[in-house]
Amino acid sequence: MAGEDVEERLLKKNYCENCPGCKVDQYKAVQQGYPIKELFVIWIVVLATGSSYMLGRALGSVFWGKVADRYGRKPVIIIGTSTVVIFNTLFGLSINYWMAIITRFLLGSFNGLLGPIKAYACEVFREEHHALGLSTVTAAWGTGLIIGPALGGFLAQPADNFPEIFTSQSLFGRFPYFLPCLVISLFALVVDISCLWLPETLHNHELHRISSVDSIENLESAPFVSDATEYACEETESNSKGSLFTNWPLMSSIIVYCVFSLHDMAYSEIFSLWAVSPRRLGGLSYSTEDVGEVLVISGLGLLISQIFLYPQLEKKLGCIFITRISAVVSIPLLTSYTYIAMLSGILLTISINIACVLKNSLCEFIVIGLFIMQNRAVDQHQRGAANGLVMSLMSLSKAVGPAVGGALLSWAQGRLDAAFLPGAQMVFFILNVVEAIGVAMTFKPFLVERKL
Repeated sequence: MAGEDVEERLLKKNYCENCPGCKVDQYKAVQQGYPIKELFVIWIVVLATGSSYMLGRALGSVFWGKVADRYGRKPVIIIGTSTVVIFNTLFGLSINYWMAIITRFLLGSFNGLLGPIKAYACEVFREEHHALGLSTVTAAWGTGLIIGPALGGFLAQPADNFPEIFTSQSLFGRFPYFLPCLVISLFALVVDISCLWLPETLHNHELHRISSVDSIENLESAPFVSDATEYACEETESNSKGSLFTNWPLMSSIIVYCVFSLHDMAYSEIFSLWAVSPRRLGGLSYSTEDVGEVLVISGLGLLISQIFLYPQLEKKLGCIFITRISAVVSIPLLTSYTYIAMLSGILLTISINIACVLKNSLCEFIVIGLFIMQNRAVDQHQRGAANGLVMSLMSLSKAVGPAVGGALLSWAQGRLDAAFLPGAQMVFFILNVVEAIGVAMTFKPFLVERKL
């Protein structure tokens, strides 16, 4: 029965010869179970490009998104991973501060794959796996943020830490941060070479149509998509040439996303500074090592919730409802931080770790839901540019958020004797106001879904 249903679904579609997007679509039609291989591909690509200079990314994301819409997702992914190999290696060989800054800027400018990879994650999976695909993108990014600093700390200054292996006169002695950069670059090189076999999802229907399909057995036996076989699928090429800025389902979700991104970046900066602040200023008196442990634990909890919990919730509740309820729950959770600061010992450790796991998970639930809306708001031939626009605006929010958060905490700690919301209470109150604004914007008529 299952085979007959698949065959009937395939025969109902129009098919295009030699269209790479059609090959992927037909593969999706016969695919059963969880797409483990595709999830791993997206995970490994994002993980290999887990850090880039924000300014360069803000300037280059829209351009690379348009390139992905015109020439395909695969070329941009390959260029992005190649960029990591080149400029990350040069960063490790920097001879002065300005060379380091320039190489980071160039890395961000030429590594424009984070927008297209989100489009790819929506196109390589069937619709019921979109949430899982986008969760994989954000989870891989979070993994890079955990592994990257740990790897850098372990491998940096090898001549000092491993003198029996690396001498001070060696290349690694003269460039103490070259070894971790080299390891990351080699990893990215392996990923880059592997991406040569990545299937293209962008449709190209300029070639002749065909009226028949391959056997289901051939499709199911293909390792991912077989180039030796002619696949075809439903015509999904975009006919819309309208401006992205007049697409209100897209722009409304981007605006809401920027509000939450500003909140999240300000929160991330405030949390680290607040945690190391002394008790007399309302902080936790944590050391930087203590803060690192909290971030690692919350990062691990975040990965688990993104990959295993969110996709199931999205199927039952929908992305808008999850985004809204996650933001609502974040408000009392963030309010509890000032009360958690009154605890001590093991009770403080347990409470702050649980709170951080919940807060970070809720933040990512909000983001993934908006990612899904953004990718559904546009047709395929605008999806790369749309995600590039999102990445540019997000990069600006990430540049502004930490500065705003740090200034806000400094101002609040100077008013410990205030009658209304003294000290850190004012900080978390303002964060909650921003969160509440975001919640209000998730309702109609502001935030609307595209009618499919």
